[in-house]
Order: sequence, then structure tokens, then C-alpha cells
Amino acid sequence: MINKPYKEFGDFLNSIFPHKVQKISINAGFTCPNRDGSKAVGGCTYCNNQSFSPGYGGKQRTVTDQLRDGIAFFSHKYPEMKYLAYFQSYTNTYDDIDKLILLYEEALAYPNVEGIIIGTRPDCMPKELLDYFEKLKDRTFLLIEYGIESTLDSTLEFINRGHTYAESIEAIYQTAAKGIYTGAHMILGLPGESREQMLEHADKLSELPLTTLKMHQLQLIKGTVMARQYREHPEWFNLFEVEDYIDLCIDFTERLNPDFIIERFVSQSPKSLLIAPDWGLKNFEFTAKVLKRFAERKAYQGRLYKSVKA
Repeated sequence: MINKPYKEFGDFLNSIFPHKVQKISINAGFTCPNRDGSKAVGGCTYCNNQSFSPGYGGKQRTVTDQLRDGIAFFSHKYPEMKYLAYFQSYTNTYDDIDKLILLYEEALAYPNVEGIIIGTRPDCMPKELLDYFEKLKDRTFLLIEYGIESTLDSTLEFINRGHTYAESIEAIYQTAAKGIYTGAHMILGLPGESREQMLEHADKLSELPLTTLKMHQLQLIKGTVMARQYREHPEWFNLFEVEDYIDLCIDFTERLNPDFIIERFVSQSPKSLLIAPDWGLKNFEFTAKVLKRFAERKAYQGRLYKSVKA
């Protein structure tokens, strides 16, 4: 196998499963504490959930219906494929615990579903639910993915996240201590952050017991508070040109813990919702450019990583 400059999520899954697996995204109809008024209203300033919820997901549809349609999309072309149920939209641990468990178990009971991925916030993981996950991980694949977005509290406050970085640290440590695969999600290019501050995210995250890391460029989406901020204060924003962002990704990866699995560098919102940046690249085309630049620079994950625990 060709040596790769970073640890890829696909290789991570291949090391666990003897067959190909595909994520099926699910919208289980949840909300968020910074939408329903318990912490704030309006949600994160960048968030329009339509930008990452696929067409077969929907608030009024059951988990089973969404899995059936999602699997049908892939199974005719890949009949041997197995699946991971990805609870993606909004905060997927934010409800009555008994209701949550019923939804997770509904997904896991569906034919050919061999695991579950749950996206959530670091301030929405009650102890009782984490205890359930500790047992669940012994009978199926389980990855908990926390939306961290930034390690700077000033940024988290500006984007109306409703939690601190300290809460992210606590949730990650508590989850990893249970032996659960633990992931983090980061946005690069949030308003007010310098390039060096973005790279310092890599240093801080690298000291946490993470399994996976998912990052992407800031995207301005129609119908969001951030879209209005961009119209009124464009000077707050530094939207990357694609080549600059590729170099940022490589610099970030070189400072990153070499044990982390990198799930992605980029995200692609629907053109009908996207304001900027519009690079005109599919995700696989962007990844090809990243790999080419890694080779040109002779760069690799962890080259500049220095553990403070060493």
C-alpha cells in the first residue's frame, strides 16, 4: 500500500470492517439548546441545517424510512455494502434519554446497519446517556462526534455556540475514558481568527484523546446570521482562495497529532444555498489537490507535532 501523508478515515474503517461501509445520514427531528431558548435562540450564526441534510432526511420521517431510502440509493450499485447510521442534523443527544435510546436502537436494528455515528454538542452529553454508550460500544461500532468549531472562547461567543472550549475538553475526556471512539468537528476561517490562531487549534486539539477529526472551510450560507454579517461587515471575513486553504490544511495537519484519523478537509454545501466561497470543486477533486500539494511540499501529518506531555 502506498504510504499516505495523513491517516484517512476510509483506512480506519477498513481496519475495523471486513467489507465496505457507507454512512447514511439521518435527521431525527432534534433541535439544539441554542435554538430552543434553553441557552439561546437563533442557533449558531453560520447554521442552516439544509446545507448538510441530504434529500432523503426529513423531520417528519422515521429513522427506518430514512435508512431504507438511503440504503436503496447505494445498494443497487454496491449490493455487498454495509452501513453506518449517522445521526447528523442538529444535536442528536438532546432529548429524553429513553426516546434517544429507542431511536438509536431502531437504527441498529435495520438490516445491514453495522454501527452508529452520533453528532452532538459537548454540553449535551448527560452521564446516563454516556453510560449507555459505554455498553453500546461493546456490541457495535460507535463514534461520538462533538462540534467543537473553535478552541477560542471569544470565537465561540461570537458565533453563538453557547458553550466554552473547556466544556469541549471535558466531554472529549469523559467520552474517550469510556473507550468510545471520539471525534471532533472544526471550522477553519471563522471571523476574527488569524491564520496562526487557526493553526494553534491543531496544537490544542492534539493534546486531547481524540480518534477522529473532521474540518472544513467556513462557508457562508443563505438565510443565516453570518450571511447578514457578511453583507454588513465584509471586513470581518477572510474567505480563502482554494490554494491558500489547501496550504492551511497542510500546515494544520503537520502540527496535528500523528495518531488522529482525518475524516475530511472540506465540505460542499448545495449551490442553491452557498454564498461563498464557491471553488467549483467536488470533494474528491479537492482531496486530489491536497494530496498533490502534500507531495510537492514533502509534508506529512505530525511532522511539526510537539507533545506538551512528552
